[in-house]
Amino acid sequence: MQVKKLWPLLTATHHYDKSLSTRHRGQGQIIEAPILAYLIETANGRILYDVGCDYNKIADSTQRQHYYDPEIFPFGAPEMDESQRLPAHLARMGLTPADVDVVFIGHLHFDHAGGLCDVCGTEVHVQKAEMEAAQTGQDIGYFPDDFSGDYPWKVMEGEYDVAPGVRAISTPGHTAGHMSLWIELPKGAPVILCGDAADLTENIMDEVPPGLCWQDQEDQAIASIRKLKTLAAEEKAILWPNHDISFWRTLRQFPEFHE
Repeated sequence: MQVKKLWPLLTATHHYDKSLSTRHRGQGQIIEAPILAYLIETANGRILYDVGCDYNKIADSTQRQHYYDPEIFPFGAPEMDESQRLPAHLARMGLTPADVDVVFIGHLHFDHAGGLCDVCGTEVHVQKAEMEAAQTGQDIGYFPDDFSGDYPWKVMEGEYDVAPGVRAISTPGHTAGHMSLWIELPKGAPVILCGDAADLTENIMDEVPPGLCWQDQEDQAIASIRKLKTLAAEEKAILWPNHDISFWRTLRQFPEFHE
């Protein structure tokens, strides 16, 4: 077995209207959402799925006002402290960002790609369709300077094996090039990190698309949820929604891990 351990890492939390996670549902209900990254240790190296937010855009008041302008972001910036930055998580394991071999970005929204500045130098996988869409300026969830740095990009197209036991799964809808991640664990059932194809367990159970869909392509988002459900049923895998605080609390909390 190539995968050894899987750590869910809480990088921040955000409070916002539930309808941002469940399209046309939950208006007026404020939910607490974890912002997660996942560290996967394999026999061939370490992979990070997502990297959370850029801490400086939250901690610095001038940047915070600029990037999280209340006219555009009525729910404000996520809550994040220094101890939740990726280098701090890695340091508690005796690691540094240089010990991460691959960063796999499920999509380039600010709460998934902002932390690239904390792991610069590591090979970064992203889908071609995702990068192209992010550069159009048509979605306020993208902060262009999150991904405009001189990163060692590996721009990919379609599904592929990131490493033995770790496979990129195409799940567009929330964004144009959104990717989920299949992880074959050594002991438990396989895990599928849904990413924002499914924020909440409700998205999976009721086949509700996320609140924000690229160019309003709800059908594409629902098709991706159904694809994940079918794959999980066929392979006896477990679907992990990405911003579900109740589900996150059922997971092993850092420094514990899944295997």
